[in-house]
Order: sequence, then C-alpha cells, then structure tokens
Amino acid sequence: MRVIGDNGQQLGVIPLSEALTQARARGVDLVEVAPNATPPVCRMVDFGKYKYEQEKRQKENRKHQHASKVKEIQLSATIDPHDFQTKLDHAIEFLCEDMKVKASLRFRGREMAHTEFGFKTIRRFIAEVAPWGHPDFEPKLTGRSVNVMVSPLPRNRRAPHPKGSSPATAETQSEDAGKSADNPAPPNPAPARSDAVPVRRGAASQDAAPEPTFSNNPFDGLQMGSADNPK
Repeated sequence: MRVIGDNGQQLGVIPLSEALTQARARGVDLVEVAPNATPPVCRMVDFGKYKYEQEKRQKENRKHQHASKVKEIQLSATIDPHDFQTKLDHAIEFLCEDMKVKASLRFRGREMAHTEFGFKTIRRFIAEVAPWGHPDFEPKLTGRSVNVMVSPLPRNRRAPHPKGSSPATAETQSEDAGKSADNPAPPNPAPARSDAVPVRRGAASQDAAPEPTFSNNPFDGLQMGSADNPK
C-alpha cells in the first residue's frame, strides 16, 4: 500500500506490516484514506485529531448546502398588498438562511390578455428583495406562468435580517450601560430619627380654619365686662 507520513511526506509503496511498525514507532495511527485507489492509500495521523477535523469539515459543508435548497413563492397579478408583504417577508427570511427563492406568478382566465400586470408584480418583488438576493435571469413567461429564480447575496454584501437586532441598537445599549456605570444611582436617604415629631397632614389648615358662626346666636347682644367693672 501507498503510505503518507504524519508530516505529509510520501513514504512510497510498502507492505502493511512495515507501515504498522513505522506508525507505532512514531506514536500515531495508520488510517486508510483512499481504499479504492490502486494501491490503497494510508496515512499516519493521530486518529482522534483526524476524526475531529473530518467532522468539522463535514459541518462546514452542511452549512453551504442550504444554497442548494429552493423555496417557492406563489404570487398573482391581483395579489392583495398585505399578502404580497407576507410572501415578501418569507422570501427575505429564506434568503437570509442562504436558500434560493423561486417566485412564480400564474395567470388565470382572462389575465393572459394583460400579462404586463404580472410582470409588474414580479419586478416589484425583485426590487424589494434586492438587498438580500439577486435574480439569476430575467423574468420570462413560460406557458401561463412567469418565473424567476433569486439567489442569496454573499453575507458580506447582504443586508441584515429585518427581524434581527441592528448594530445601532447594540451600540445604544452599550452606551446606556456605560452611562449607568459612570453615573451610579444615589445612595438611599438616611432613615428618619426616632425622636422626630411626626407632622400630621392638614394640621396647618385645621389651625387656620375660622371659628364656626351661628345665624341666630342668642348671645350677640350680650356685652361681657371685666372682673373689676362688672355690668
């Protein structure tokens, strides 16, 4: 079998027993990497590290497989504005997840006599998703349908997800946190003294209140004298 050393050098075609002996001497494992080759190819590696790197590579490949998925959005020439916005939100969400979006619009009945309304809806859809994706080709009429395929833009050129937190919001939150750290809350006021006399609400108003008067007071004509000069 053909053997590759742990440092990437070619060791040539050697017997299996000799390859195992060299692998044990170097403290590594002998892993078959190309069993269908003639002769088979083996490599001297740390099997635990090799398995970890292989799983990491497979995980990265699965991330890029989303671009192969296609989601279809159905439109119509007389679509309601609310329905159009809902389908547009779904398309933007798919593009943000690295999926392709196929927008199709089917003409029904007499709508074929005015296909320009359908093309207008499709072009509006393309313009709305432009920050997140670009059409692979110009919209074209096939039978009774207008179809267009939209691919996601690269992440460094793609607009952020509309439902995600914007960088400005994050900066504002960090500034608020810094301000609260620089200006801590004032300490709690000192507790009231136990010997302090409580003041009742409305006491001043009660003292300043006028004395009650009577409309028919029997003592109005009575004059009070002093103790030395009684009358």
